[in-house]
Amino acid sequence: MTRVKRGNVARKRRKKILKLAKGFRGSHSTLFRTANQQVMKALRNAYRDRKKRKRDFRRLWITRINAAARMNGLSYSQLIGQLKKA
Repeated sequence: MTRVKRGNVARKRRKKILKLAKGFRGSHSTLFRTANQQVMKALRNAYRDRKKRKRDFRRLWITRINAAARMNGLSYSQLIGQLKKA
């Protein structure tokens, strides 16, 4: 039998991935290979959506400010233009 000198390193790596996959459904949380794929996908989506959340909230804020500005007889662009002049 061949000697494995890095078994503890591999086990640590697998445990880390399976820990990140906790809460996933079915074999995605128990089998290393599928868990690894799902963790990679989840991390990629999380990164993308952290950027997207900033855009979404900006759109929401602009919509709300525009609605409030229109109640006072201004559009959003007019309000921002006047704020920049002030």
